[in-house]
Amino acid sequence: MPFIASNGLTEADTSKTIAAGGMTVHYHDVGSGQPVLFLHSYGPGTTAWITFYKAVGVLSQHFRCILMDMPNFSKTGPIVYQEGVHALQARTAVALLDALGIERAKWVGNSQGGQSAMVAAINHAERVEKFVMGGSHIGTGGDRYLMANRPSEGSRATRDAIDDPSRENIRRYLRVHIDDENLVTDELVDYIHHAYTWSPELMAARSKSVSVPHDYTPELAGIQAPVLLIHGRYDRMVAFEISIAILNHVADSRVVLLNNCGHWAPFEKPAEWTAHVLTFLRGY
Repeated sequence: MPFIASNGLTEADTSKTIAAGGMTVHYHDVGSGQPVLFLHSYGPGTTAWITFYKAVGVLSQHFRCILMDMPNFSKTGPIVYQEGVHALQARTAVALLDALGIERAKWVGNSQGGQSAMVAAINHAERVEKFVMGGSHIGTGGDRYLMANRPSEGSRATRDAIDDPSRENIRRYLRVHIDDENLVTDELVDYIHHAYTWSPELMAARSKSVSVPHDYTPELAGIQAPVLLIHGRYDRMVAFEISIAILNHVADSRVVLLNNCGHWAPFEKPAEWTAHVLTFLRGY
């Protein structure tokens, strides 16, 4: 059974592809109005749809919602790269906007998607009106935590699932990323497992690619776009202290900390997450 948005749309209903950034980019295009670009969470088998489908039904009533699958995720790619993955993701997102004829957009990301929105606000500032991020590191390759352990429990579980993408390892990594284990259903495990393993070409491209570390901390103070940070209190992938660190560097910023929530805030707390995002995107 497909994961269905509140407006009745499915992943297949909204699926589109376009040539952008030297690859085939897979995305979803829902609603009308001002464009909002959505960039999805990190982890084997994650997609734009599974990250945001619980929110897009409401948000598409107010905006044109463009949900992009990252390079080598879902049906985007394949591409072999040797550079910082978030710089690649931000550049690919800009290429998608170019292909769609969009000069400037609001950006919404979670996890790696939020980090790539942040990188876009640094490297492509004229394309970012405002952005949402959360569950995101500052540096490509991770950050040095003040209080939390590194590597995080989420990072270790994710690495195990990448090295051996069995359903058992996929289920374990999802139970670490998502605070409420009742949300980790057989249906979700099957979806994530299929999304990660369906294409030998994408799996080969991932195995050959190398993400080069880069610390964006010195560049945070130069961000001019307003940012909303939404983080789960019980995020075991990226400790919420990182959102507080970003708040400390970016002048026009605010943080929401969601209780009883892990790494997938749009999936775990969709009503609350959507309400905060909608208010921010529409303007205070």
